[in-house]
Amino acid sequence: MSEPEVIKLGTETVPFGHSFVHSDAFKALFQEGMELVEDTASYLDGQGRTDSKLLPREGVIAYAAESMRLTTRLMQIASWLLLQRAVAEGELSLDQIQLEKNRVHLTQQDTITTIEDYEALPTRLKELIGLATRVHARILHLERLMSEPETAPAAPRPNPVAAQQRLLEQAFSAR
Repeated sequence: MSEPEVIKLGTETVPFGHSFVHSDAFKALFQEGMELVEDTASYLDGQGRTDSKLLPREGVIAYAAESMRLTTRLMQIASWLLLQRAVAEGELSLDQIQLEKNRVHLTQQDTITTIEDYEALPTRLKELIGLATRVHARILHLERLMSEPETAPAAPRPNPVAAQQRLLEQAFSAR
């Protein structure tokens, strides 16, 4: 059996973004992200207000800064998820998609809150920040994958196992 008989590669590639937005993984990410937006809004409008009033002055400033940073991150997440869902459902043309992508800026955010002030924040706020940071990192990674220009498939490299098999066949057939 020769190498071409063993390995048959398709010649047509499917862009990652196109396949991803139609996948169950995207649906799960969408659900997770939107639930996180709702949970955070509920916390910040409810128990978070009570929790922030119990903090010392420095804690209140850290709470305000981190809740604003969290809200910004979640708005980026929600915008990206909604845009991708619109793509999946065919609601946007390719030109509209590019225009909207230029409006949705996914940015990495640095914190200026000290470790001491962060540790003094309410536990639920820190949990929400952690969840949002993880979802945001996944989305940044996906966006990089989806934005990479399509490249032509690389020429197949020689199969080292097949080369070794040929050498063995030559060695034993010569006897």
